[in-house]
Amino acid sequence: MRNVLLVLAALAVLVSFSGTANAQARDYISIVGSSTVYPFATVVAEQFGKTTKFPTPKIESTGSGGGLKLFCAGVGVENPDITNASRRIKKSEFEKCQTNGVKDIVEVKIGYDGITFANSKSAKQANFSRKQLFLALAKMVPAPDGSEKLVANPYKNWNEIDSSLPAAKIEVLGPPPTSGTRDAFVELVMEHGAKEFPFIKAMGKDEFKAVSQTVREDGAYIEAGENDNLIVQKLEANPEAFGIFGFSYLDQNIDKIQGSKIDGVAPTFDAIADGSYPVSRPLFFYIKKAHVGTIPGMEQYVAEFTSDKAWGPDGYLAEKGMIPMPDQERKEFAAAAKDLTPMTAAAFK
Repeated sequence: MRNVLLVLAALAVLVSFSGTANAQARDYISIVGSSTVYPFATVVAEQFGKTTKFPTPKIESTGSGGGLKLFCAGVGVENPDITNASRRIKKSEFEKCQTNGVKDIVEVKIGYDGITFANSKSAKQANFSRKQLFLALAKMVPAPDGSEKLVANPYKNWNEIDSSLPAAKIEVLGPPPTSGTRDAFVELVMEHGAKEFPFIKAMGKDEFKAVSQTVREDGAYIEAGENDNLIVQKLEANPEAFGIFGFSYLDQNIDKIQGSKIDGVAPTFDAIADGSYPVSRPLFFYIKKAHVGTIPGMEQYVAEFTSDKAWGPDGYLAEKGMIPMPDQERKEFAAAAKDLTPMTAAAFK
């Protein structure tokens, strides 16, 4: 009996150290998340790999929602260390992290980005109102006869919504539900457009959410995955189609595609920075503090990302299309990142 107890005790010790041993088995930083933040994180990772003794981090484009799901799955080498997000972490995601033992999460806002509604440069630049985009993409819309009732979206062509719009089939390539870009587009465009109809605006919270956030599924909106470069290629091939993605992809492909005006304002670096372009949002990454000190290089990677040479007004991320934060905001997030200050539940109140 005594021998059995000794064996069990030895196994318990092995199990208790297995997490540490496994964590030490990985010598590179694992990053997942937003396709919008992906190109920025990739540039930082490459710079980090060139200028430090640490391996270049491995980055996967999984979408903001997909990345947070992986990030919040637990602590240990099998889980990512950092997740990128083109929207803020939701309260439900934060709580899921806590439930799974991911207790200390450090939030780092890195800058701003505009969401563009783009088409091929071989076509005419379009000018849409958010009301028109809601009518084009929502599953249920107000009846065309002006009555205060909802009907399945009947619009097949843009000019059926407004004669000033293109006489072309409505075909929009966009991100899936796991994408932060999709979340932000729904909030900043669809919800705003829905509120232009008083009877929809007067609905209860749940009913309004269902109407304003549900995208049509009849082929007019095509989920193109998390590969924004693929959307750019498809827009080149079809000048009548439009695509939804972050400003950086427009900026990097300005010779091929153009951004539509939204409510009369074109998506430019300056218009996003000064707030006049109506469809802009903050970008983030989240650090799993439990992995700092175990996965080598995490503090140094964060220091590189939050350095002025990277995210400053004249930094290399601005050259890639990221809109820098104002000086004071940048200073505050740099300090929180350096100190690895965890966010709390109070952040959602």
